[in-house]
Amino acid sequence: MEIKEVPKIFECEYKFCLVVWEHEPLKSRKLVELCREKFGWQNTTTYTVMKRLSDRGVVVNEKTMVRSLISKEQVQAAMLNEMMEKTFEGSVPAFVAAFTKQQKLSEKEIDSIQQMIDSYRNGEK
Repeated sequence: MEIKEVPKIFECEYKFCLVVWEHEPLKSRKLVELCREKFGWQNTTTYTVMKRLSDRGVVVNEKTMVRSLISKEQVQAAMLNEMMEKTFEGSVPAFVAAFTKQQKLSEKEIDSIQQMIDSYRNGEK
């Protein structure tokens, strides 16, 4: 499966996508209700966000059924890559250094990160 380029998704659009990913596929009417409950959005706001994301190929609304075209993981990876480039000039070590200075990691978290590094080093994805 070919992974397409992920368009930029803004914060309110990401919140919208979280609702879609959690409930998809879902009727657009149900999506409007969920966005009203979760965010206090008017119907027109939900339909506007849906249209913008549809135009950019993130979601599709076919016969009132809404589903995503791009996965949560793809969007999160794109958002992280953008933040890494803007904030840390693409340097993973600089990101990790900044993160660990601000966060206390448990032994379990450290072991989990070490396992990821070991897997990567051994050619596993």
